[in-house]
Amino acid sequence: MSELKPRTLISVQKHLRDQVANALRAALIAGDLKPGVIYSAPTLAAEYGVSATPVREAMLDLAREGLVEAVRNKGFRVTELSERDLDEYTEIRSLIEIPTVGRVTRSASREELEALRPVAEEIVAAARAGDLIGYLESDRRFHLGLLGLAGNSRLVETVADLRKRSRLYGLTELAEAGALVASAQEHTALLDLMLAGDSAAAEEHMRHHLAHVRTLWAARNQEKAGERTSSVRKLGIR
Repeated sequence: MSELKPRTLISVQKHLRDQVANALRAALIAGDLKPGVIYSAPTLAAEYGVSATPVREAMLDLAREGLVEAVRNKGFRVTELSERDLDEYTEIRSLIEIPTVGRVTRSASREELEALRPVAEEIVAAARAGDLIGYLESDRRFHLGLLGLAGNSRLVETVADLRKRSRLYGLTELAEAGALVASAQEHTALLDLMLAGDSAAAEEHMRHHLAHVRTLWAARNQEKAGERTSSVRKLGIR
């Protein structure tokens, strides 16, 4: 019996750390935590109503994912992703996922593909509801589940890591504007092409899909840049 107590405490601590990590990821996605800004564990702990320890541990988890970086004696800085970073991550994903979709189209059973349809429908429902966290979680399950049909666990792990590192910050505005619905609907369209056995069309659709959100993000950044330029001009600054 004496051995059960420390194991239980460890389990509870790990669960709390995971909860905090998920909350921090959600804040990153929503844009509540800003790229380039340094956040201290005690400050975040006060906001979330927990001690600094699980926040620090959660931040170390995010650091391993490349989402933040530790700053000695200060806290953690949210990683800034450049347009080039995102282009390179998208290129690597394309090199992996596009041919894999073609291969899965030729090898997967109808039952295996149809099993992913409820997840594809969850993505659409979340996008329509403006539920960004639900959208991203369902999207992750769909893509990794689809790639898993290729039977290569290392491939799935690699793409999962790329997805974490290329996570787009501040997507709330796109979700609220309904801009993610069209991208969400591409998942069911992809399944239909795969079920029809058209591997070439499925690969082309996957190429378009990977570029879609990336294009939305580029447009968002251009709009933001335009707003900043307009503000500067109004202030008479050149």
